[in-house]
Amino acid sequence: MKMATFNVNGITSRLPHLLEWLEREQPDVACLQELKAPDRGFPLQAIHDAGYGAVWSGQASWNGVAILSRGEDPIESRRSLPGDARDVHSRYIEALAHGVLVGCLYLPNGNPRPGPKFDYKLAWFERLIAYAQPLFDTGYPVVLAGDYNVVPTDADIYDPKNWRRDALLQPESRDAYERLLAQGWTDALRAAHPNEQVFTFWDYFRQHWPRNRGLRIDHLLLSANLAKRIKAAGVDRWVRDLPKASDHAPTWVEFAMPRRNG
Repeated sequence: MKMATFNVNGITSRLPHLLEWLEREQPDVACLQELKAPDRGFPLQAIHDAGYGAVWSGQASWNGVAILSRGEDPIESRRSLPGDARDVHSRYIEALAHGVLVGCLYLPNGNPRPGPKFDYKLAWFERLIAYAQPLFDTGYPVVLAGDYNVVPTDADIYDPKNWRRDALLQPESRDAYERLLAQGWTDALRAAHPNEQVFTFWDYFRQHWPRNRGLRIDHLLLSANLAKRIKAAGVDRWVRDLPKASDHAPTWVEFAMPRRNG
């Protein structure tokens, strides 16, 4: 099974890129972030025509998450992260797809800091940590995939010194990510490439993409029973090279699923 996450940075304007990627790479499950479209603006017919079912939570101009499942309709189990009834941002959706419980998330960026946006980022992270532990403890196959807006270590960025003030590299952000991993989750891309510098995001400034001045902020965290079945993981860099591309590239993991009895 191939599971992927992709911050599309606007599903309406980059729908051709998304469809080209789905046709070429054919992930079994794809988690999308930053739809930047209301629910009624989600291109369901085009997704169906590409061979995928979908659940989504949209928001006009901002945020928005979706889960696509090849050859079937994912079964939605949750469409917001618990812990704050006042939070109306579309940043989390969860569904059962191909026998795996998939949580698709778009964690807040947190800039500028200090300030309310960084406080919101950390509070959202704490809610995720609180929710993820009992999810992991179920023993069910689970993937938490998305744009975490966290650079886990200095090895995950081309040059940390120019980003020291950014919310993505703050000690509080990194500590929260480490505490999430400490529950037992496996960072699939890092597990598959323990000694390589792998990037998933290149911003639009100063020729960062042509110069490969990237960051790793898109992560797929696997439950224990999936982590031991990893076959490969990587980044579809060719998508970032398309004209007017998203500043993210799709990130994926492939693992062997256990045989079902019967």
